[in-house]
Amino acid sequence: MQSWRRKSLWLALLASWLLVLLGLFPLLRLAVPTSPRAGAPQGWPRWLDAELLQSFAKPGELLEDGPRPPQALRGGSCNWGACFDTSKCRGGGLKVFVYPAAGPVSETRRKILASVEGSRYHTLSAAEACLLLLLSPDTSTGECDPVPPQWDGGRNHLVLSLHPAPCPRTFQLGQAMVAEASPTVDTFRPGFDVALPLLPEAHPLRGGVPGQLRQHSPRPGVALLALAEDGGRWHVAGTDFSACPWDGRCEQDRGPKQTHPGATLPNATFCLIPGRGPDVLHFLQALQAGCIPVLLSPRWELPFSEVIDWTKAAIVADERLPLQVLTALQEMPLTRVLALRQQTQFLWDAYFSSVEKVIHTTLEIIQDRIFGPSAHPSLLWNSPPGAILALPTFSPSPSDFPFYHLQQGSRPLGRFSALIWAGALGQPPLKLIQAVAGSEHCAQILVLWSSEKPPPTGWPKTAVPLTVIDGHRKVSDRFFPYSAISTDAILSLDAHSSLSTSEVDFAFVVWQSFPERMVGFLTWSHFWDEARGGWGYTAKRTNEFSMVLTSAAFYHRYYHTLFTHALPKALRTLADEAPTCVDVLMNFLVASVTKLPPIKVPYGMWHQEARPPPLEPGGPGLRQEPQPAAQNCINQMAAGFGHMPLVSSRLRLDPVLFKDPVSVLHPRLLHEAA
Repeated sequence: MQSWRRKSLWLALLASWLLVLLGLFPLLRLAVPTSPRAGAPQGWPRWLDAELLQSFAKPGELLEDGPRPPQALRGGSCNWGACFDTSKCRGGGLKVFVYPAAGPVSETRRKILASVEGSRYHTLSAAEACLLLLLSPDTSTGECDPVPPQWDGGRNHLVLSLHPAPCPRTFQLGQAMVAEASPTVDTFRPGFDVALPLLPEAHPLRGGVPGQLRQHSPRPGVALLALAEDGGRWHVAGTDFSACPWDGRCEQDRGPKQTHPGATLPNATFCLIPGRGPDVLHFLQALQAGCIPVLLSPRWELPFSEVIDWTKAAIVADERLPLQVLTALQEMPLTRVLALRQQTQFLWDAYFSSVEKVIHTTLEIIQDRIFGPSAHPSLLWNSPPGAILALPTFSPSPSDFPFYHLQQGSRPLGRFSALIWAGALGQPPLKLIQAVAGSEHCAQILVLWSSEKPPPTGWPKTAVPLTVIDGHRKVSDRFFPYSAISTDAILSLDAHSSLSTSEVDFAFVVWQSFPERMVGFLTWSHFWDEARGGWGYTAKRTNEFSMVLTSAAFYHRYYHTLFTHALPKALRTLADEAPTCVDVLMNFLVASVTKLPPIKVPYGMWHQEARPPPLEPGGPGLRQEPQPAAQNCINQMAAGFGHMPLVSSRLRLDPVLFKDPVSVLHPRLLHEAA
């Protein structure tokens, strides 16, 4: 009898091992976060490894546990084609009118209003608006707004709510779109509504805190998992989280690694987030920390799922398969982990780090629906710097922007346009024109005449076309997107600049390798002044720099479009009032887009005495150092951007006397020049 029992035990053990070998035990069950179709039953997500489930059941047959009462969709069968009149947007594109608040303006509403009013979409006239924006009442005031006068059944309206409304609406939504934080998959209408992230009350208006990830690849000893808990807390579980079930409540002692609301997220590789509503806020915390979100059967729509490919930054898994999920996370290749963590940082910075970015992303999605799918291809939404900074009015093709040449396997066109600004001095830059025209890469020369004196009638004959443009006596005119500019590369010059043809040629060759950056000859550096409690900048020669002067610099023509149409008008006005600030503003713009420093190329010693900083509005003299009034503009611009975007560098690219035979005889010169 005992022998028979021993044989039965061995047979059972052998059968279990066979099951493991046949692959029927810890199989990977990771899902792609897809947008649900309107009216379709919501079952499990679409599985990456569906072929492994054929022996069990098809994905469509795996229904949710327990029947749920059906919930009617808002607006019935409303969709973009049926409930939005795009004919109102054909003239001037998307124009947004915001209904005034009925009661006191809360801090959240103030941030939303500032974000819309500071965008290029805002209009003060409801008659010329393409979209009418109604802000849902928030928790701080509790006021319920009445039905707007131009409601018209909700057509061409957007009801926006960053936080749950404290009072029920006194009117039917009708044909209105809804943009709300973390809507449930049952009520969300794909392609019509917009899913927003659930933001904390203290989320910054603009700029925002950068991502906290310091190392993309996990180091030995770093915790594998962090589990979301109630109250905004996290628990580091390492590789053994049996004490913390999927509901996020740890039964054993949490130990010293427990974090608290507002604290820095633990340095974990994966963040497990249950799919119930209260845990939605953990999702943004994970993105900011570079912790890959692992969403366990989420019952809410992922933010901006219409345009963001969340398969590149997050993982969706079934909460009923804990062992399989853990095995899959442990065996994930490091290259995949690296790619996911990098994408979390990009998405956080591009779309979620401030209220302004969330609002602008919402409006950009609606504008894409108006222009059609070609307005912003998926590459622009899911690759740096993001669709907000890739204006569709410039071009629908990613290859025309300076950011995507590497992904497209292309490079900028092989010539440049020289744009020479002739300001207060009013002198024709004859020598400069001859030097620039001598470059084999020069396609045209444009002289922007911004002097009170009339331009001269006779200009030197050059091998390239020369065009004189009448300016508006403002320094910011030099960054207007003139239709006469026919090349990707622009060489920005002042009339008093002094360059040789060889210097121009070398700088252009360098720019072709870095088309998204500014490449210049003269540099400034910024610093934090402890005594003044603010930022400052200097023209003193140091090993470190963060700005190049636009009086002699190469950059892509797209930055003229961004400067004119994306920057707030207040910042452009500031640059016109203090002309030195125009260099600072252009460097702020490029650095905020690329997150990279400019590149310095050598400038001949014979030019140093004529170093050309911008002119003061009242005098013709040249300055070596920024004046006190101009020093303050860097702080005003940092406040306007919400952060300090400038990045310091010590890199200088030098031809190292490669055409001079003296370099062969004196190797020391090579070392010193490098």
